[in-house]
Amino acid sequence: MAFEIDHDWQGNLATPRARIGESAKNQLLIILCAVWICIGLVGHGPWKPSESPTISIVKTMLDGGSLLAPIAISETTLENPPLYYLSAAGLAKLLTPALPMHDAARLASGLWMALTLLLAGMIGRELWGLGVGRQTTFIFMSSLGLIVTAHLLTPEVSALTGATMGFYALALAKRRPFRASVLLGTGIGISFLSTGLVSAGILFATALLLPILFKPWRSWSYGIVLGLSAIAAAPWLVIWPALCWHYMPEVFSAWWQIEISSFNHLSHAYFLRTLAWYAWPALPIACWGLWRYRAKLLLKPKFQLILTFFWAGIAIIGLGNTTSEIYALPLLLPLAALASGSVETLKRGAAGALNWFGLILFGIMGFLIWLGWVAFISGWPAKLSERMHVLSGLPDADFNWALFAIALLVTLIWLVTINAKRSNRAAVTEWAVGITMAWSLLMTIWLPMVDSAKSYESVMLSLKQAMPEHYACINSRNLGDTQQDLLYYYTDLRTQPLEIVQRLDCDLYLIQDERGREKIDPGHDWKLIWQGKRPADRRESFRLYQHI
Repeated sequence: MAFEIDHDWQGNLATPRARIGESAKNQLLIILCAVWICIGLVGHGPWKPSESPTISIVKTMLDGGSLLAPIAISETTLENPPLYYLSAAGLAKLLTPALPMHDAARLASGLWMALTLLLAGMIGRELWGLGVGRQTTFIFMSSLGLIVTAHLLTPEVSALTGATMGFYALALAKRRPFRASVLLGTGIGISFLSTGLVSAGILFATALLLPILFKPWRSWSYGIVLGLSAIAAAPWLVIWPALCWHYMPEVFSAWWQIEISSFNHLSHAYFLRTLAWYAWPALPIACWGLWRYRAKLLLKPKFQLILTFFWAGIAIIGLGNTTSEIYALPLLLPLAALASGSVETLKRGAAGALNWFGLILFGIMGFLIWLGWVAFISGWPAKLSERMHVLSGLPDADFNWALFAIALLVTLIWLVTINAKRSNRAAVTEWAVGITMAWSLLMTIWLPMVDSAKSYESVMLSLKQAMPEHYACINSRNLGDTQQDLLYYYTDLRTQPLEIVQRLDCDLYLIQDERGREKIDPGHDWKLIWQGKRPADRRESFRLYQHI
């Protein structure tokens, strides 16, 4: 029995040993996934809007704040349960000061995504058989909408892990019902403790709809899966709400009311439109799969699972009160699962067109990134160099040999890959290598420029140095949520927003100005002691006044 379990888990991403070169292919997958995951996790500050509340929460936790109800400095109510924040804070505690707090915390996203990619490969293998796991992982990691979010400090990353685990559990339900029960319950729990009801609701709805809609799922073994998964999910779904209700009843009650009242919108069309670019290259291949397997879609359990998960996801996400593309992440799973089993059936012309589109897309991206970097470093072409300096806010160009070497290596690997033997599977492999190449270039040779344009570190530290030695408190006006969170992260300063306290009774007054908005004049009783902005920012600036 022990050998059977070990063999089953180890073989999920494997292809038959008899094939020549399969070990090398698996090693290539592991290396590519490692590069895809690791590059971009460290080396830059927290970026708005996704990372600012998370780093504020992580710092609050490490400074002795609540572990049960993590609330960012800019927020007055609980936004998400604590699972992702606890993992990020744990890594920050462990690895700081070897790494900056934000870099150490962001490694949590890398760990969650590593598990997600592994589970995505297992989904493909379980639904389609040996050898398809690699293709599922390649297609999933090639998704244009995934690459940025996967490297951000945001709880949607661990929520995606939970959704992937639950999807795999449902695919495994007929063959390994007891193992599937544990995985399904755990997946629901991870999703719930990451972002609340929406992500967990997709798994819950899919699991219940399958036996309602399709006869093959109305079996005694699947009933066991549902029953045992409820037991497995219970600790995840009960312990945190019970503790939070006991120790912080008002906070939990407010969060729960927001959660259950948020399903009153109709944003389904927005998310369907988003998938038109978000889910490439899975979307066109999956659409072909729908046509190719049209006679079997409602008859075979694997198609029933894929369709039910996708439409349950669309229905629940579309009802939510937030229209942000990041919430479409779970929809990539069924599309990648269907695409991985359909890619071999593509006509030669369609596979060639997909391959050439990826080649042109990532070739142009790589060329433009290299051109922009050369212009920034060398000053030629002059107009482009000037524009790069303006957009980045960096006056000088520093050549970094290590980043240059990494960028050159991934570019050479991509060039070798696109000259390899053409096949349907090679098309999706080249998409995975191409998007990894483009992302790696952005996060190496362009990273100083991107971070300079997006980071608030310089302006916040400049503000901290201008603070008087003695003061009672700081009022603020028009200070955005991101700015409040990052002000606290970089300087430990907390303001009292006049939008909330509605009285100007502090001896310091911080104002955020926006282009196109009338400037506030605090009056003759206030003395300007500091003003600043991010080097490349032309929309917002800050002024700090002291009461005379």
